[in-house]
Amino acid sequence: MAGKAKESAVDLAKFIDKGVRVKLAGGREVQGILKGYDQLLNLVIDEAVEFLRDPEDPLTVTDETRSLGLLVCRGTAVMLVAPSTGMEEIANPFLQAKDGEQAAEGDDE
Repeated sequence: MAGKAKESAVDLAKFIDKGVRVKLAGGREVQGILKGYDQLLNLVIDEAVEFLRDPEDPLTVTDETRSLGLLVCRGTAVMLVAPSTGMEEIANPFLQAKDGEQAAEGDDE
C-alpha cells in the first residue's frame, strides 16, 4: 500500500482550457476557462464571471454578472464543476408535483 499513488476521484484534465461552471459553498456560481487544478480540487479559472444572486431571494441566481478575471478557488469551497457548454436550466419537476399534491389535498376538503 505504501508504494501506491493516491488517485484523485475527479478527473478534471478533460476540462483544461475549456469553459466550466463552478458552484461554490455559500451559493456563489462562477464560470470561466479552467487553467489548472490540483489533488485538493483547488482551481485556477481565467476570464471568470460571477453570476450574482437575487437580493430578495439569495437562493436564486440571476443572469446579472460581474467580471472577476483570474480566479483561484479553494478546493474546500468547490461543490460542483461542470462544463459550461450544454448546460441549460429546466423547470423543477418537484415544485410542479408539489402544486399538484396541494390541489389534490384541497379536493378532499
